[in-house]
Amino acid sequence: MKKLVAVTSCPTGIAHTYMAAESLEKAAKELGYTIKVETQGSAGAENVLTEEEIEQAHAVIIAAATNVAKDRFEGKTIIEVGISEAIKNPQEVIKKAVESEKKDFVKTVKEVKEKRPKTGFYKHLMTGVSNMIPLVVAGGIIIAISFAFGYDAFQEGGLPGALMDIGGGGAFALMIPILAGFIAYSIADRPGLAPGLVGGLLAAKVGAGFLGGIIAGFLAGYIVEFLKKLFSGLPKWADGLKPVLIYPLLSVLAVGLLMIYVIGKPISYVMDSLTLWLEGLQGANAAILGLVLGLMMAFDMGGPVNKVAYAFGVGLIEAGVTAPMAAIMAAGMTPPLGLALATVLFKDKFNQEEREAGKAAWVLGISFITEGAIPFAAADPLRVIPSIMAGSAVAGALSMIFGCTLRAPHGGIFVVPFIEKPFMYLIALAIGSVVTAFLVSSLKALKK
Repeated sequence: MKKLVAVTSCPTGIAHTYMAAESLEKAAKELGYTIKVETQGSAGAENVLTEEEIEQAHAVIIAAATNVAKDRFEGKTIIEVGISEAIKNPQEVIKKAVESEKKDFVKTVKEVKEKRPKTGFYKHLMTGVSNMIPLVVAGGIIIAISFAFGYDAFQEGGLPGALMDIGGGGAFALMIPILAGFIAYSIADRPGLAPGLVGGLLAAKVGAGFLGGIIAGFLAGYIVEFLKKLFSGLPKWADGLKPVLIYPLLSVLAVGLLMIYVIGKPISYVMDSLTLWLEGLQGANAAILGLVLGLMMAFDMGGPVNKVAYAFGVGLIEAGVTAPMAAIMAAGMTPPLGLALATVLFKDKFNQEEREAGKAAWVLGISFITEGAIPFAAADPLRVIPSIMAGSAVAGALSMIFGCTLRAPHGGIFVVPFIEKPFMYLIALAIGSVVTAFLVSSLKALKK
């Protein structure tokens, strides 16, 4: 019997990571193979692969949207697929791994590292975002709790002031450096971390914000890769100096000078202009922004487009613009909630398995886990995806029109008390969910 091992990892480490693991395990069992899947989620690595298990494995499957270290798999056949591919077509992934031969698929660590700078813009970005999210979520919710004592209560010190120091002065202050640091780490491994962290810190300091942090991360990563090639011809005795002296000194200096004298001020101007424009959005313009963000959140239910919209909202929170984040969360909650509602109102349009999935979708929806809609979309994409996009667009647009704001970038129903105009926000969420439920029912009726 063929033995396989796998690693799954998605940007947030919440839903896709575990859904992919479950899909691979189920597919392997159906095909008569054994597999052990290590999940690298928000709680860290779980079900960790041992050296013995890796040694005995016929092949290694890496299903990830973030950078996964491959050093321990050196010499093994490695099959790399996107996280969504493992969820949607797990049997094909398993078959590819089982039928693989080293001459076709093996990637040694050296080969992987050589190819890394040429590929994976999204993967590098999501590696930074995934490591930043815990700080953003914790900091955002703590700041929201501080404001619950009164909008200016933190200025008087006491508990509100302490909460603001923890959330704003602690977690949020680390947000951009961590984003930049781990983008650089994804590109250049450990030597990229120092210049990335410094570049991110300087981006925040000069007012370049979230966008500046992204640029600093990529800049740091590729500068380190350039230095690796530049000093590759040094004598063997100098190998110990490279990671502790040559790379950090030159890369931190280069990134720092570029951020201060070249990149920082123009990006700061762009961020300030974007912030002023967003703060001035009213009426139809605000509705259009909310509608677009809603469409993006529902389009791939936690995939790349969804994460771009989410990252956009997170960056604006750091800049002090909080209305788009409220629209984004409403739009992300609507797909699973709307489909769960549909399974209750229109039971005859769904099979037993979908009705059971609907029960889980309630919980996932109120928790702002858009991936709860995936089982429905996988079974009937042509009817489900347009329905959830319409519902999310309505929810996002209404949230913007109502003037709802949110400083906590996650939390779902549990942070609604901290939203400005919470009642109107719930109305936007309810209307979007109803639109999804009735539209998917109508489209399924056409099927018959």
